[in-house]
Amino acid sequence: MYSYRTRGTCSREIRFEVQDGIISKVQFVGGCAGNTQGVSRLAVGRTVEEVIDTLRGIQCRNGTSCPDQLAQALEAYQEGLLD
Repeated sequence: MYSYRTRGTCSREIRFEVQDGIISKVQFVGGCAGNTQGVSRLAVGRTVEEVIDTLRGIQCRNGTSCPDQLAQALEAYQEGLLD
C-alpha cells in the first residue's frame, strides 16, 4: 500500500494499491466521505494512466481537489517517489 500526503484539500492522505498497472484499492483519509468514496470506487479497476488523465487538473479550492490530488499521488507513484 502506498501513502500520499495531500496538499490544499480537506482530505489529509490518500492510500492506494496498484497491481500490474491497475488500481486495486483507494482510500482517502478525511475529506467529504461521499465524494472521496465515489472517486475511490471509480478509480478501482482502471489503469494508473487512465485515472491520471481523467482526474488531473480538476479544481475545487486552493488550485486543486481530492481527485486532482489522487492524480498527483499516482504520478508520484509512477516516478518512484513513494515507498
